[in-house]
Amino acid sequence: MKNSLQHIYSHFLLSEENLREIMDAHHEVSIAKGEILLIEGQIAEAYYVVEKGLVRAFVNGLEGSEITTEFFVENEIVIIPSSLFQKIPSVENVQAVTDCTLFRMDYEKFQELFHRLEGLREWGRAWFSYQVFTMKQRSLDMITETASARYLKLMKEKPQIIQQAPLKHIATSLGITDTSLSRIRKEISTK
Repeated sequence: MKNSLQHIYSHFLLSEENLREIMDAHHEVSIAKGEILLIEGQIAEAYYVVEKGLVRAFVNGLEGSEITTEFFVENEIVIIPSSLFQKIPSVENVQAVTDCTLFRMDYEKFQELFHRLEGLREWGRAWFSYQVFTMKQRSLDMITETASARYLKLMKEKPQIIQQAPLKHIATSLGITDTSLSRIRKEISTK
């Protein structure tokens, strides 16, 4: 139990006592497939750690279609940072793709621990640095890699998305149509 929390908060400056305190600040929640955790226009009041399941963030496109902006798999933090930390309405929605077990950390409790525990501050800096790097890499991949290469990368790095997410969600996250994704999958399967 709470393996994901131990994985997420692993940092050399966090003592066992710090880790226990951080883990105890999370509340386990079960979310049903399709349930919305955050609706566009709401201000995020918490973030979540995925213990089991798959979650996605999405926006409503200009023509009303949903465009998946990010997937969150086991041992990842489900967060819309601008809404949570800047206290502004979210432009994204957050939804469970499968039935999920999550650990919720309320913003106020996080802030209290963040200001009190030096190790958590250092962990936070490292985590945010990694997030900036991955977002930049994803942006570069969208303009420098083919759709096939992006799909293969997703298969390698996060196979649970390929196994659990509907094709339309995967396609929009890759910036392609369902038809293009079907063609890519067919080409890959024949190789």
